[in-house]
Amino acid sequence: MNQKRVAIIGGGPAGLAAAELLSLSGHLVTVYDAMPTFARKFLLAGKSGLNITHSEDYISFATRFGTASDRLRPALDAFTPDDIREWAAGLGTETFIGSSGRVFPTVMKASPLLRAWLRRLEGQGVALRTRHRWTGFAEEGYVFETPEGRSIVHCDAALLALGGASWPRLGSDASWLPWLSERGVEIDTFRPANCGFVIGWSANFSERFAGEPVKSVTATSEAGSIPGEFVITASGIEGSLIYAHAAALRDRLQSHGNAILTLDLAPGRTIERLARDLARQDAKSSFSNRLRKGAGLDGVKAALLRELVPERERTDPERLAGMLKALPIPVLDTRPIGEAISSAGGIRWSGIDEGFMLKALPNTFVAGEMLDWEAPTGGYLLTACLATGRAAARGIEAWLLR
Repeated sequence: MNQKRVAIIGGGPAGLAAAELLSLSGHLVTVYDAMPTFARKFLLAGKSGLNITHSEDYISFATRFGTASDRLRPALDAFTPDDIREWAAGLGTETFIGSSGRVFPTVMKASPLLRAWLRRLEGQGVALRTRHRWTGFAEEGYVFETPEGRSIVHCDAALLALGGASWPRLGSDASWLPWLSERGVEIDTFRPANCGFVIGWSANFSERFAGEPVKSVTATSEAGSIPGEFVITASGIEGSLIYAHAAALRDRLQSHGNAILTLDLAPGRTIERLARDLARQDAKSSFSNRLRKGAGLDGVKAALLRELVPERERTDPERLAGMLKALPIPVLDTRPIGEAISSAGGIRWSGIDEGFMLKALPNTFVAGEMLDWEAPTGGYLLTACLATGRAAARGIEAWLLR
């Protein structure tokens, strides 16, 4: 075939997935990354257990991407969670389904999979260039700052897979925003996703309970009622249960300036039973003793009630039972986007075609978290990055064959 030169800018999962398909088609593919090593966010995310995808039924899985679900569906259909497990197995990484339905490598870590992946890419002729930071356009090419100085790359097609704005220290710093904006690419402001939130804890509560897990609760917001656990931080709350409510809380803060997360601290008991058991306690006993004996609560759960419920409302058993079942936590703000697991916002879908090419920049394609989508934790993020990278590669192939 007539070989074409393809530059892939960004060496995370989306960029590497695109390089894999394009090199199999015989194109001359080079992957450029600003960092000293590839896929640093991928490696850090997998340090304590790489959550590679999710095992829930695919029809439900494909709806987890919010308003972008329909637009992402063709890419996901072409590289499903089952396909990802088969792909990983082809790289020598077997996977298993955890109790939560999440899919992990049996070795748990990301590094063996990445090493095998990079070896295969090099075996397919992909050139891998680290410490090459893209700094914009010039002379109808792409400008890089490298250890050897400034370089301009000319190619037949390019894929931008530079990530969003979360974890900037790992390379996803959104520095590309002005270079695309000035060329007419419409971009929605990045916002934190799967993030922690700021709560106005008292100094005493914060100092005593920061780092404490709050287990076996049900949290309710506009996202629905979801069971799970979370962690108290010095400034607020974070953890898997909080991430499940993150988009709803963030959007509520943006639209109304306030948000409430409601906790059921005793999901195994009815409000009537709690009120009855609390009423049996000696009114002269301490609040802690009445809670422990009447509701089975102590530690951080008792401290949350003490922190959020005025003292005058703790003596009425029915009132206290109501608070146990629906404790409102006023949410003040999101934590900074640099601390978030992922980001919402990015390049608008209206600005790319079905092949993931930028309408404002013919021969330039985009994939991964640069696009305006978000997803919960649990393997959804990585799946969509891999799927959009491969979809963009197919778009590039079609463009080069036109």
